[in-house]
Amino acid sequence: MTYRHVSRKLLALGCTELPRRGGGSHRKWFNPATERATVVPDWGGRDLKLGTVRASVRQLGLEWEQFQQA
Repeated sequence: MTYRHVSRKLLALGCTELPRRGGGSHRKWFNPATERATVVPDWGGRDLKLGTVRASVRQLGLEWEQFQQA
């Protein structure tokens, strides 16, 4: 699953990407419903590891099944 795919799902679930303050290959996401934030790597077209995506979803306070259906 690429970063673009993950970002579309997070947007559909009501999360927002926080503005970038500098360079780097990671982007910060915020869930206003739970007031929790996490960092998701942006590796361009390369696939993210499943454990990394699941950890980010959990840190945002979302359920994995809910994320998969988005």
